[in-house]
Amino acid sequence: MGDSGIKYCIEAVIFAADAPVSIERLSNILEGHDKAEVRAALDELVAEYKARSGGIFIEEVAGGFVFRTGQEFAPWLRRLFKIGLQRLSKASMESLAIIAYKQPVTRAELESVRGVDSGGVLGTLMEKRFIKIAGRKEIPGRPVVYGTTREFLEMFDLKDLSCLPSLKQIRTMEGEDASEEEFRRTEEETDGGQRRLDAPAEDNLAGGGGVEEEGRGDDDLGPGAGQRPGGDGTGGEG
Repeated sequence: MGDSGIKYCIEAVIFAADAPVSIERLSNILEGHDKAEVRAALDELVAEYKARSGGIFIEEVAGGFVFRTGQEFAPWLRRLFKIGLQRLSKASMESLAIIAYKQPVTRAELESVRGVDSGGVLGTLMEKRFIKIAGRKEIPGRPVVYGTTREFLEMFDLKDLSCLPSLKQIRTMEGEDASEEEFRRTEEETDGGQRRLDAPAEDNLAGGGGVEEEGRGDDDLGPGAGQRPGGDGTGGEG
């Protein structure tokens, strides 16, 4: 098989796969070609899709490569699949972040950080297949511990857990979000680039974005929207 044949075979395999395909798996499929050859052909294929700026491209996530659609086409894809915009609640996002950074973590450890019961939100995250039971902690009672899944990496476009932003990066992003919100509010209170005389300056400079904090209520258990079925269950403490 020539270089073009390898490249197009890789393209077909990635297209047909239902999960990201790793270099190792591609090398096993393409018998007689070493990883260096496969990687070179794959890099060329990825570059070709990037250069054409079409509706799809190839991206490395969750330890493998997968076809993705451009974000700008999301509204039409939601019409195709007849689904609405899916969002995780604040409680779910908060719990998922704690698990991602502290894994493996027990329910008790999660609740000690959040300060509220987290049984419902754990069930929701497992049903959406963002987290899984990763074993048991070797302490009295041997409680189960939770960790993130490959689906979590795919959803958040992460190659692996080392790609999670650092706390410093998160603080920087939060500061940028607050600055953008402050700028937006300032623009709304100006006419033709001039501040309205009836808009007090301190109103536009106060606070970090003016977002009202929500409560920490946990999610009710329910069907996982937009995710493949087959969650493992909540797996409460042992």
